[in-house]
Amino acid sequence: MDWVKDRVLEREVRTPDGTFSLTMDREDLSFLYPGMVRYTLQATRGGEPCALFRTSTYEYSPTVPYDAESVARQKMEEWARLLQEKPLLFLEQHARDGIRTAVPDLPADAVIIQGSPRPDGNCSILAGWAADAVREAGARPRVVFLDDLVIHSCIGCYRCYNTGECTFDDDMGGVLASLQGASLLVICSPVYTNTVPGGLKTFLDRCQTYHARRRLFDPDRPKKGLLLSVAGRKGRSNFACVTAVVSAYFRNLGIVPSGEVLIDAVDEIRDVRTLQGLDEKVRDAVRESLRLGQKAPARR
Repeated sequence: MDWVKDRVLEREVRTPDGTFSLTMDREDLSFLYPGMVRYTLQATRGGEPCALFRTSTYEYSPTVPYDAESVARQKMEEWARLLQEKPLLFLEQHARDGIRTAVPDLPADAVIIQGSPRPDGNCSILAGWAADAVREAGARPRVVFLDDLVIHSCIGCYRCYNTGECTFDDDMGGVLASLQGASLLVICSPVYTNTVPGGLKTFLDRCQTYHARRRLFDPDRPKKGLLLSVAGRKGRSNFACVTAVVSAYFRNLGIVPSGEVLIDAVDEIRDVRTLQGLDEKVRDAVRESLRLGQKAPARR
């Protein structure tokens, strides 16, 4: 998607190591969030980029005494001063600008999030059935057990909209790498206090990085999303918050819901494997979602 970009400042700095051009652009990102503006500061030498800095208006809370534009202007002054005094140090400091931290390469056609902290419970069974269905379809599954991972809570800093990367370098990077190339995302969640468990909510929030990357930096193919959920009490109303949270998550990331399988009264049932036909119902839902996701046209 194209968005409005205006040149705010332009400056040349002559040094013994060449002439550097400093530019600052103002970008209107209000199509993402109301009033969001991003300032991009770049240094080039001979037309080749050598430093990059971005900051947006959403990074700054109402109580701080500065804003995105003033920070970007101050940064330009700092760059100009350092270039005039120590250009080689400037180049060394910014040598890795824009280079992403390497993450595990675990390609998958379907990412299955096991959102329960219990590794041997009913959500684990559902995740296993889903993975089997993916394999039976000749595709590659990746089951992610969130409680095995170190995932920091989202702090709402909005820095992912500057670079497409999260400020935290933890296990979430590898999950996002798998999600990026998948055509199907399966969420397996129990009902905890009428909503999703804390670990799963942390995962959902940290996918804001994926939202920023997809909308601004690296659009990928459309995905399908499937919800598999269990509730201890009887009645569909027990899933109201879980379905609302997951639906909002899919909508935010542009993931098209392909269905849901909701199993209630699990406190009485205890083991979902005793429910006749449930395993095939789950497998059918996964296979159909995977088929629809693989048929979706790639983004351009």
